[in-house]
This record gives sequence, C-alpha cells and structure tokens, in this order.
Amino acid sequence: MPEGNGAAQRPAEEQQGQSMIRTFIQMAAMYMFVQFAMKQFMPKPQTTTTTTTTTDSEGNTIQVPANTGEVPPYQLRPDRLDEGAVYNQIPQRIVPIWPEDSVIDIVVTVSPSFVPTPLKDTAKDRVVLDEKKFRIGNYSDKRVFDTTIQVPTQVQNNGTLFGHFYIGLTGSPLDPTQPGFDPATAYHFVYPMTQHIFKKKEVKTKKLLGNDDSDEVEEAAVEEPENAKSSGPTIANYYHPNHTLYFVPGTGNLVYPQSHPAIRHFLHLEPTGARDGSGQNSWYYPVLFVTSFWQLKTHMTLLNETVKTLPMRIDLSNLASWKFHAISAIELSSKEAAKQSAFGNSVPGGSDGSEVEMIKEILLDTNPILLGVTVVVSIAHVILETLAFGSDIAHYRKKKDNVGISVRSILANVFMQAVIFLYLVDQSANTSWMILGSQAIGILIELWKVTTIVNVRLRPAPPGSMVPYYISFEDKHKLSETEEKTKEYDEIAFKYMYVAGVPLLIAYGVYSLVYDTHKSWYSYVITTLVGSVYAYGFLMMVPSLYINYRLKSVAHMPAKAMMYKFLNTFIDDLFAFTIKMPFLHRLATFRDDIIFFIYLYQRWAYKVDYTRVNEFGQGGDDEEEEQAAKPSAVAAKGAKTAAVAAPSGAKATAKATGADTGAATKRK
Repeated sequence: MPEGNGAAQRPAEEQQGQSMIRTFIQMAAMYMFVQFAMKQFMPKPQTTTTTTTTTDSEGNTIQVPANTGEVPPYQLRPDRLDEGAVYNQIPQRIVPIWPEDSVIDIVVTVSPSFVPTPLKDTAKDRVVLDEKKFRIGNYSDKRVFDTTIQVPTQVQNNGTLFGHFYIGLTGSPLDPTQPGFDPATAYHFVYPMTQHIFKKKEVKTKKLLGNDDSDEVEEAAVEEPENAKSSGPTIANYYHPNHTLYFVPGTGNLVYPQSHPAIRHFLHLEPTGARDGSGQNSWYYPVLFVTSFWQLKTHMTLLNETVKTLPMRIDLSNLASWKFHAISAIELSSKEAAKQSAFGNSVPGGSDGSEVEMIKEILLDTNPILLGVTVVVSIAHVILETLAFGSDIAHYRKKKDNVGISVRSILANVFMQAVIFLYLVDQSANTSWMILGSQAIGILIELWKVTTIVNVRLRPAPPGSMVPYYISFEDKHKLSETEEKTKEYDEIAFKYMYVAGVPLLIAYGVYSLVYDTHKSWYSYVITTLVGSVYAYGFLMMVPSLYINYRLKSVAHMPAKAMMYKFLNTFIDDLFAFTIKMPFLHRLATFRDDIIFFIYLYQRWAYKVDYTRVNEFGQGGDDEEEEQAAKPSAVAAKGAKTAAVAAPSGAKATAKATGADTGAATKRK
C-alpha cells in the first residue's frame, strides 16, 4: 500500500525537480554569458599601480589612491566648497578613500547590542577575529579563525547577534569610542551574524473520517499560525557556524544613487559628511562583503533557550569585483522572494527563493564529477524534450488515418494531465507559473491530438437525459478494415486495464481516506487521483503496445518522438541518484524503462522497411526527394493510376501485412 501521502506528493517533487533543472541550466548559462561579457566589454585589469605619493597641506608625504578621477583624494579634500557650489546630502559620485592595495588590521566582536562596547572592555570570548597586516587585493592571503562563543540571553529569546567590525590601516586606532580614532584611517560598522528567516505558513489538514486525539493535537499545532495572520508571518532566529568575509578590491569610482541596492548595502561612506569642492562627491571605505550565500538552511541552528554555546568559523579573503556584484544580487533577490512569499504576496515566476537553496545544496553536497555529468545530461534533457515535442506534433499533423492510434489513451492522458494541473494549483501555493503554464500547454496539445483523429461535436442529449447536451466523438471518415481493428483492440486493452486499475484506485482511495490527512474533500479527491496517476500512469502506454502486438506492426508509431521521450527516461534515472527523494520514488523512475524495452522488442520483431511503402500508405524515406525531383512525372503517374483504377471498380482495402499497397503516397 502507499506510504501516507508519498505517492500523492511525487508529482510535485517531479515538477519541482524539473523546475530546479531548468533554473540550474539558466544560472549556468547566465554565468558563462556574464564571464564572456566581462572579458569582451569590461576594461582589462590595470597593470599600473593604484597608489601615488604626494604631500598634504602640512608638507607630510602620504600615499593616496591614484584612480579617483576628478574627485581629489580624501587626504587632499578642500576645507570649504567652491564658490557657488551647493552641498548635496546624498553624494553623487564616490571614490575609494584608501589605496586598493592597503594593508589593514581587522577585529570582529559579537554582541547582543547594536551599540559598540569599547574594545578594552570587551570580553575575550566575544572577540571572534583579530588579524593584522591583511593586504587588500592579495588573493593568496587567506585567514581562518575558529572559536566558540557563549550565546547571550537576548539572542536565546529571539534577539539578534550583532557583529561589530573594526577595520583600519595597520597601526591605526580601531576603536571609535577611544581618543585618537581618526575616520581617515579606520572605520566601524555593524552587521547581524544571525538570520531572522520567515517561516512558510503550514496548511491545516485533518482526517476526514473520525476525530481522535492525534487529530486534536495536530489541529492545536497548526492553530497558532492561523491566529497569527493579523500580526504577519512567523519569523524564527537561525544561526550558521560558518561566516565568510571578503574584501572587494577594484570597485573603483561609483555613482552612488545609481548603484544596485545589493551593492549599496555594503558601501560605507566617510562618516563626517565631507564633500569635494563641488559639494556633490564623497569617499567610501574598502568594501567588506559579509555573505551568507553559501549558508544552507539545513545546516543552521534554530536559536532558543536550550542553545548555550555555538561554534564559529570565520574565513577572510579577497573577492573579485564582478563576483561580488553577481553573488550579492542573487542573495538579495532570493531573500526578498522568501520575504514576499511569507507575506503571501505574489512573486514573479512563482519563486519563493527555495530554488536557489536547492541549487546550492547540489553544488555543495554532490560529487564534482557526478555534478558535471548532471549538467551535461540536464542540457541533453531539455534538448530531447524539445525535439520530442516537435516530432510529436509533426507526426499527428501529417497523419491521415487512425491506424494504430489509441484514442482512449489520448483522452486518458488529457484527464491525467488535467488532474496533475489541478493538484499543483491545490497543493502548491508557490508553484512556478512556468510549470503551471507548461502543464496547461501539454493539456491543449493532447486536446489538439484528439481533434486530428476524430470530430468533437456537441450534440443534444436523448429524451430523459439529465443534461441537455453531451460531447460526441465522431469518426472523420468511414474507417478502413485496419482502423476498425485498431478500434477493437483499443477497447479490449482498456477493458483489461479497467480490471487492473480500478481496484488499485479504490484501494488507494480507501487507504488515503483512513490514514492520511487532507485539507478538504476536494483536496482528497484530487490527491487520490493524482497519486493513482503518478503510480499507474505508465499503464496508458499499454494499449498502444497491445495494438502493436495485434497488428504485428510499429510503422504507425511516432518513432522519433518515442525515441526522444524514452532517452529522457534514462536521464530521469540518472537524476534519481543525484536528487534527494524517497526510495520508493527512486524505484518508480524505472517504470517507463519497462515500456521502452517492450517497444524496442516490438521494433525488432516487427521490422520496418523504410525503402518501401508501408502497410498504412506511408512512403519510403526517399519518396519526398523523388517527388521534389520529378513533380510532373509524379502528377502524370497519379493521373494515370486514377484513370486505370476508376473503371476497375475494385474496392481498395488496407492490409495489415503490407501487401498490394501499390502506388500509395507518403502521408502529409
């Protein structure tokens, strides 16, 4: 029997896995495009020095940045504005205050308070980083610091653990609370070391039959989020033991109001409000990027009164400017998506930020070789899916008869895809619109296939019927002998499928009703149907295989589309071992392989000669080329054949053996 709602949840997992694959491919393509664009259009790295030596107003020799453009170095800033200049509260252009290759000292302390504590009064266990003579721009200079901290009471009670960052040129006083501190040589800022992450609202479910103690406990557990609607989403305080700090050299001169919000978040301006002579421009300190990009939520600790101590590891190094721009933008975007999703607001694409988290898990937890293979086959998966889509449409667009086609299978496939679509809408509040759109397009294509085989008509219902009209499926033409056989074999195959499938559906429905929880009766019906579709959906290919067996032919099958689809099943088998999923779901991925091997056997047993006209009136592969080379000859031959056939009065019949097909033309 199925395990809980596992079978019902698998379509969502499968759709989520496909969404993740597409997202991964898009990000990889964007990464390569950005790298190419950076190399082609961005200026080459400067080989000249970024520091120049000059003298200040007092005659002292000083080193200042050499790439500040029209803005003078901070040490040579004017005492007053130029005549007629207007002071701007928001600086327009900002330039580095220190040379890009400066050697600095950095101290990091943690505290539950936003207000800094003097360094001399800070307990030693609160100092989590103390490094001297770190050179900005030296990518080989990497520092690591490991320690253990005591968790303050305020942080245990959902308070924030703040990190206080003291940075200055080597030998300069770092503490802004002490005399001698000079903002020209040191700066201080505060950044949270814990994350308040929005929790998704849990959907309230219950057993539709009975009301035992377990139901009451479950309802009580979900009652709190329901009552919290008036105060907004639930927020929890999380901590990750690994913290990465990057100094970002080469940021250069920036237009502050036009900079990306993710970049502006890490820009620390000169604190005294100094401007150049125009009153419009200012200076900024070296960018220290405190990133949580590689912090996975699965590795985080939920902070509460039981957490007394926490490990902390800090990695200090340099990061290229373009990487800083890309990572900070992705990080800010995913956090904003999670925030909007928690508030119940719609997000473009239906994303809630979890896709980026899943991609990071794959990058961190997967073997590099297996990851590389996964990237290659992911691209192949998309290509094959597109080719199968085009071949399938082309096959049905050109087909002129119903030989070998199971109309019931197509109608059943429409029903199954509609059930999956309704399930995604019902169960997944944050399902991507791209997934819902592709599912809807698939339904429309299947409906179009029906119209190519039969005429769909709305007919008046017979007297005494409960509905005034009913949908009728009528043959487009008088069926040939082989088409009649196809229809008969289709009915036989579905009769046996009903015998096998209906008891399984009833058994699963009873099991789910007794043991599983659901939001409503509607949700129960959709969940039960989608679970059966996912578990037994491969049975829809059985009628086609049965028809092939009775006709002793596979010539009517869309060979290219079938091969593309079945190759994708082997790619899905690979994903079954790279993406986390239940064991039973991993076994379920091999279900289509059985159908594929049976189809391969039938192609071997019922061989197709592509150089002759087959038994269904389809010409050889070279027929189109011959017709293109000799259009007039073909037309004349067709006219002659018609003239001879007309007086004979012989009735043409289709032969399942392929004999006596004569001058049948290739189907269009």
